Amino acid sequence: MIKYDFTVENLGECKVKSPIELSLDHGTFRAAYVKDTSFVRYHVNSFADSTPEGPDAKENFMEKAGPREYIYFNPAHVTAGICTCGGLCPGLNDVIRAVVRCLWNRYGVRRIRGIQFGYKGFFNESGYEPVDLNPDNVDTIHKIGGTFLGTSRGGGDRTVDIVDSIERLGINVMFIIGGDGTQRGALDIANEIERRGLKIAVVGIPKTVDNDLQFIDRSFGFETAVQKATQAVNSIHMEAHSQIGGIGLVKLMGRESGFIATATALASHETNFCLIPEVPFDLDGPNGFLHHLEQRIEKRHHAVIIVAEGAGQELLDSTGQTDASGNKKLADIGTFLRDKINEYFKQRNIHINLKYIDPGYEVRASVTTANDSLYCERLGNNAVHAAMAGKTKIVVGLVHEKFVHIPIAMATLTRNMVDPESSLWRDCLDATLQPVYMVNNEKQMLERLQKNADETEAKALARLEKVNQMKSKK
Repeated sequence: MIKYDFTVENLGECKVKSPIELSLDHGTFRAAYVKDTSFVRYHVNSFADSTPEGPDAKENFMEKAGPREYIYFNPAHVTAGICTCGGLCPGLNDVIRAVVRCLWNRYGVRRIRGIQFGYKGFFNESGYEPVDLNPDNVDTIHKIGGTFLGTSRGGGDRTVDIVDSIERLGINVMFIIGGDGTQRGALDIANEIERRGLKIAVVGIPKTVDNDLQFIDRSFGFETAVQKATQAVNSIHMEAHSQIGGIGLVKLMGRESGFIATATALASHETNFCLIPEVPFDLDGPNGFLHHLEQRIEKRHHAVIIVAEGAGQELLDSTGQTDASGNKKLADIGTFLRDKINEYFKQRNIHINLKYIDPGYEVRASVTTANDSLYCERLGNNAVHAAMAGKTKIVVGLVHEKFVHIPIAMATLTRNMVDPESSLWRDCLDATLQPVYMVNNEKQMLERLQKNADETEAKALARLEKVNQMKSKK
């Protein structure tokens, strides 16, 4: 084996203090400097049988996805089911197409049932009969947005009814395409299947445009969303730059995680403020957002703002409502900011021309970019390989650019979020040149962030304990 030497040569000792103000350590919720003692492991592949103990013990490995030499199911006896749940996301049709074609062409499966309109398609009272799928009727669906099977929110809590329907349809390989809530429902379904002693594989394909599923490098549709959102920001920048006191405000997806907003700010090169759920901000006061926006207008005469839909919720009155999936209904931060900005500058008799757009539904319904379509194809194929090998209670995802099997119980412990101490957020600050914090009481903000982090960790540990208890009962 070739032994590579990655030693980096230095011209000499570094003695000049950097003008970039970052943290010296973690725990400050501020991006930190990178030390010369920080490395990335070159060989990411490991083999459990060669290192049975220590930090590389088997429980720390993620099983590689892909076709196995021996499979569990006889393809001639397989009836596969596919359903899509939750909101729209670019790539749903690409995944459906990939699953159908891999089942049909690679394994010879001839009974593939498409469940219409999410989990609700399992219920008799809904009146939606399954659709027979084959390469002919899915061949071109990747060229349109949305989902060929339709989707809906809710219904995943009716586990017994869903498993009754799966049994009635004779399904023994079930593919469930959806986000965090959908996959929790998929795990409940798989547990009910196990309780009944049935041999039915349940494999999830994680769909979350917000990129908020734990462990995986990125979720399908995310890249397309950033592409479309960047086009919107570029357009609003032209509006703002062409006006006296022009301000462009764009609201993007991101309920709890600001990945789309952050990536769009970096990709557009035109964003001056990026507001995300993970980094609180004040509106008023000497270090509030509105004051910094005023300074930007005075200096550059225009500004572009991106706000994730879940940002600044503490500034608004809560709706106190949830949707059919149990998600908290968010107050509209976009229109709130629009009105507050107009009011602020009017009171100061400063002329502005504000344009506000929310391209959310246009982005969600988009056809995928080429790279996203490629990703969807490979996700679908690897999901089929997993199911045919009898893998169950897993999602397929990309980790370190490798396709792996991740237990649903692990993937849904907590949400993936933008780390304010990460290089991603640091690069966003470099791109926007916005202040690290736009709050008037930094100590109070850090205490609130630490409390939120502790609560998130406690919830994840509680879920993990529940998973371990279920395992110990078997």
